[in-house]
Amino acid sequence: MPADDLHKPLGLDLDRDLDTRREIPWNAIGYGGLAALALGLGVFAVISDNGMGGEPFAIARIDVAPKPATPPPRPAAPADSPDITATIATSGARSSAAEVEASSGVRVVRPGGGATPGGLIIQIPQNIGAGLSPAPDRRLVENGKYGPLPRIGPDGARPVDVYARPTTTALGGRGGPPRIALVVGGMGLSATATKLALDKLPADVTFAFAPYGADLERQTARARADGHETVLQLPMEATEGAGPNGSRVLEAGLPADQLTDRLSWLLSRFTGYVGVENFLGRNFTSRVEAISPVLADVAKRGLLYLDDGTSPQSVAATAGASLGAPAARADVVLDADRSPEAVAAAFARLEAIARERGAAIGTMSALPTSVEQAARFLDGMERRGVIVAPLSALVARPAIPTARNSR
Repeated sequence: MPADDLHKPLGLDLDRDLDTRREIPWNAIGYGGLAALALGLGVFAVISDNGMGGEPFAIARIDVAPKPATPPPRPAAPADSPDITATIATSGARSSAAEVEASSGVRVVRPGGGATPGGLIIQIPQNIGAGLSPAPDRRLVENGKYGPLPRIGPDGARPVDVYARPTTTALGGRGGPPRIALVVGGMGLSATATKLALDKLPADVTFAFAPYGADLERQTARARADGHETVLQLPMEATEGAGPNGSRVLEAGLPADQLTDRLSWLLSRFTGYVGVENFLGRNFTSRVEAISPVLADVAKRGLLYLDDGTSPQSVAATAGASLGAPAARADVVLDADRSPEAVAAAFARLEAIARERGAAIGTMSALPTSVEQAARFLDGMERRGVIVAPLSALVARPAIPTARNSR
């Protein structure tokens, strides 16, 4: 029996059903499914708003930590700027309020009978950033036979004023604290001793340079950069007829032209000094006729004159004042006797004179032992109520008539 005869009674047409299965569009179904899947992913991306086009991703919470409470580091100071913090820490210039009141003799009455506050008073050294302007000032220079010479400027400016170290301290005497000027001589003769003095002594100390130093330009420039006034030492005849030839020592009895020539050489050794000081000169400074031409030249050039105090017979200070030159005489030669006990006693005497008169001038050499003792004496002197002052602040400086105002 044919196969079809068996299926037909059941209502089945095997050939037609097989053809139908063969005609199902599987490719279309597959592409349609892929399209539906892509559409679904696009709808999901829009609905979820992740912007990643369906790519997998993770979400993490980010918390911003607060800035640390520590202050930012200090900017580095310039190489030539002093470290003030380190200076205060090592200076030892610390006093309690009670110590200040006790040393000054001033008793402070506080409301309610309160006690002295316990805080410390720290004194910052005055020589921080206290450098003087470089020299020379063009107004104050004239060309000489041996080099630049000091002069009064066309506007009346004087070296004693322009090259002076400024001071804001009240004048010595009854109305202010006692003051001491310390002048250290013989600078420039020994490089080691000169460096020690520059390193050890405060800026208000005045340095007197001898004219024979080999490195005067650099040493005097450093002294001014550190804040020190400078003075030029003039070698003068100590004993009659003993002045060595060729050393340009100022000798009594020299013809006027030779004296002028020697003085011109000495005054041109460096620039920027406020005045001159004798070096030796017992014989020369005791003779009015010998010292007067020098003092007249000093006054004409706008300088001061300091008698170093080594000769009791010197008439230089009084003669200088009569000639219109700012002039003074040292009260104490601090290392005339170089024993430690004698130098200490001399410093004590200088302080006593300053307390009695309001001001005093001391001179000493740049010997290392003298410099070390001076450094110890000056350390903390302001806590004792005495002020160190530059020499120019203690020498009276009368006005010198200029060509403009002398008519």
